[in-house]
Amino acid sequence: MRFMFVVPPFTGHVNPTIAVAAALTERGHEAVWCGPPEILDLLPLGARLFATGDAPEANGGYAELHASWQRLRGVAALRFLVEETLVPLAHAMLPGVNAAVAAYRPDVIVVDQQTFAGAFAAVRAGVPWATSATTSAEFTRPLVGFPKVETWVRDRIAAAAVAAGVPADCDPRFSARLVLVFSTPELVGLVDAAPAHHCYVGPAFGPRPAPVDFPWGRLDAGRRRVLVSLGTLNRDAGTRFYPAVVEATRPLADRVQVILAAPERLAGEAAEHVLVREFVPQLALLPHLDAVVTHGGHNTVCEALAFGLPLVLAPIRDDQPIVARQVVSAGAGVRVRFGRAHVPEIRAAVTDALYRPELREGAHRVRESFAAAGGAAAAADRLEKLC
Repeated sequence: MRFMFVVPPFTGHVNPTIAVAAALTERGHEAVWCGPPEILDLLPLGARLFATGDAPEANGGYAELHASWQRLRGVAALRFLVEETLVPLAHAMLPGVNAAVAAYRPDVIVVDQQTFAGAFAAVRAGVPWATSATTSAEFTRPLVGFPKVETWVRDRIAAAAVAAGVPADCDPRFSARLVLVFSTPELVGLVDAAPAHHCYVGPAFGPRPAPVDFPWGRLDAGRRRVLVSLGTLNRDAGTRFYPAVVEATRPLADRVQVILAAPERLAGEAAEHVLVREFVPQLALLPHLDAVVTHGGHNTVCEALAFGLPLVLAPIRDDQPIVARQVVSAGAGVRVRFGRAHVPEIRAAVTDALYRPELREGAHRVRESFAAAGGAAAAADRLEKLC
């Protein structure tokens, strides 16, 4: 069988597809990707990419969009994401995706929730398609208390569908055949049974290139080790947060080592107990850690919990507050205020994550649910049955 993964140019959305594609190819299937050209840098060596248009270039590129997005919070950030990024990206990608589908003739198209063009192209071509949901936020009805906003989002997506030549009721975020959710009900906190075609497979991890210059010898086995990461897109928002974490952990320096994934210029005053690296080999590093401080990005959260690590969550925008709420409700972490967290609050949260046994127990329960869900192999099982 021939599988095509249609993805946006966002690392956290591409990584799970690499693991699923590897599981499929091990079973004798073919897998290719379709998306903006910069995705090639994220894919394994030798991967085949059908490159498409990249909408933001006419508006200053992703750098300018990201700068504008960083200033927004809440509903304003959601509106910006839909109207300034996802809908324009769908329009720009659609001709290329249509051409790729015609040229490759896939048996199944796997569409990231944020690449609407993949779903539209699949519907137009009559090809079975599945949703790749790299965040669980959409499955908790985050806009249920904001009916006007929910209607606005649906109207924008419906208009994009009509412009693409498919029915207005085609919601590209949710396949009617198969939705792969890279989480578990234990983390999401589902109350009602999920629809039969919603498959919670847990996180899917694949091989990634790691920096060869990480100073592994500087990890101190005699101290608890804590990673602090705001992800790739949010690292520059940590101007106040990073120094606050450094100060918060100074009194703990005799028993805690901090690995700060941030540009050194943003780290604040140097401290002996803090190892600053702009980029870290996160998956390789996690087995050596005791806790993680994060903005609540879905990938970092799931990677930490897959190793049973309690979390301190400082959500900034988008799905991050929802994911943070899920972790706290699962008993696997504590939350602090990103923009207003003071040193004592951060110190108390880090101490809790390291020393409260019930948080570690909660993280272990989620880890067990991930292992039972099956990850990339379970996703491949479901995809094979789609034809």
